[in-house]
Amino acid sequence: MTLCRVVGNVVNTVKHPVLTGHKLMVCKPVDPVSGAPRGSRVVAVDTVQAGIGDMVLVIDEGNAARKILDDATAPVRTVIAAIVDRVDLEKDRHE
Repeated sequence: MTLCRVVGNVVNTVKHPVLTGHKLMVCKPVDPVSGAPRGSRVVAVDTVQAGIGDMVLVIDEGNAARKILDDATAPVRTVIAAIVDRVDLEKDRHE
């Protein structure tokens, strides 16, 4: 799973039937400590009704994505699995 911020959406007129009722969102990975952007953007199927600006957990693994969509044949690899309210980190004991 990757912590990301939703930065946009994908507008499409035709999509695979398994995606009916789901939005496609553009997600930018962020550092869990600083919240700073890092890495490349990904397009993910929104399964939790996320919106632009939301912090989300993205799963980038096909089998998990298909299980979340409950379709073993879905041509999907990346999904938004959760909206994150906040990130709490334990202080490093070796600081």
